[in-house]
Amino acid sequence: MKKIEVKNVKPYQVPKHFNMVALKLHGKEETDSQKFWMGLSHFLPGGGAELDASPVEKVYFVLEGQVTVITGTKEKIVLGKWDSIHIGAGEEREIINETNSPASMLVVINYPDAAAPQKG
Repeated sequence: MKKIEVKNVKPYQVPKHFNMVALKLHGKEETDSQKFWMGLSHFLPGGGAELDASPVEKVYFVLEGQVTVITGTKEKIVLGKWDSIHIGAGEEREIINETNSPASMLVVINYPDAAAPQKG
């Protein structure tokens, strides 16, 4: 068991993200979490992430504000406070804060080596 205090967490750069600050709260290095990691993303107005996909699944949970998730087919999904979304492995998504207020979002992502075993 390991407590993390946000005041001690260091920001890190996330490729293809803009006008945002990312904090890694839990992961292998931070708390010895082996199957997933969790981050906190703060998006300024107009901030977001470019269209991209990853080989692992993820969950976004909005704590404050509002973000718009745009799928690879250009569907817009608006997430407000306490809304969440699951994004499957390989699914494309873009993120944008289309409001004039900051937004904060928890991000939970499994490690590639923690994926469910393939059934034979």
